[in-house]
Amino acid sequence: NPRAMVHILLLSLAMGASVSAVTLSTGDTVAVLGASGNVGKLVALRLADTYKVHAVVRDASKVSSFLQRDSIRLFEADINGGDTQALEEALTTANAVVVCTGTTAFPTQAWSKSGDSEVSGAVLKALFQCRFSVPDALAQLDAQGFNTPQNVDTEGMKRVLSVWQLASGERKRFIMMSSIGVQRRTQMPFPILDACGVLSAKASAEDALIADASAAGYSYTIVRPGQLFGGPYDNNYYLGTLFQLDKDESEQDVVCSSGDTLVGDTLRSTLAEVIAQVCEQDAAVDMDFSVVNGKGAPPAISALRERLAML
Repeated sequence: NPRAMVHILLLSLAMGASVSAVTLSTGDTVAVLGASGNVGKLVALRLADTYKVHAVVRDASKVSSFLQRDSIRLFEADINGGDTQALEEALTTANAVVVCTGTTAFPTQAWSKSGDSEVSGAVLKALFQCRFSVPDALAQLDAQGFNTPQNVDTEGMKRVLSVWQLASGERKRFIMMSSIGVQRRTQMPFPILDACGVLSAKASAEDALIADASAAGYSYTIVRPGQLFGGPYDNNYYLGTLFQLDKDESEQDVVCSSGDTLVGDTLRSTLAEVIAQVCEQDAAVDMDFSVVNGKGAPPAISALRERLAML
């Protein structure tokens, strides 16, 4: 049927146009949430090679010397409550958003409202008041505004998505740094890591992102690193930074696999480059994938691009 063939051809062209419409271009604006974190700093610096970067941090004075690039603009905002005006300013012209926020799996200073204060007293108090019910104690800490997984990952993602809906520019891409184990959180050893809800909170954030991307028409990518290794070592709340764990050059090959399938460790520098390639090469569209380092030398950029293209 010629008419049907024409209809199929027009539909194919329309679909192709919609795909190209969400591809990032050199000079587009990318907002990096959590740009003061150990991964976020590297991501912001690397993306600044290609894009204008809005680096969203809680305290610009802590990263201003590190993020000294003409293409990087700092914005002070907190995704965990507070005034949304600063976050709106950072996201209003953003064509893409990269979320590198997160908190520790168990209570540390990272859970504090300031990000660098002791929380052991507040945690013990909540446990006593809740008769040592961990879920109830966590809910109490959530309500008190601590940087818990629920507040940072679940509620933080909802807040970012809500604010980005008001963007004046074309919304093209959203990349979330998540974790391996999120989709396997009922399988050992991940229930241990999820004891305080960090994997469950990330799962809720992923669901919110996928639903919003589908409704709004932009593309998404969920990147799942393993235990993070390597510098920078500024925020020493995590195992890899506390002990300054790194990888020998013979263990810096990059393994990528679609879904939540891998186990292992991931260098922060590897993760930052992978996220940059996802943006620049328009790779891993509307999917999640895992990335870890393995035995072997670091791959050439061309080889890394091929691996991402095959996902």
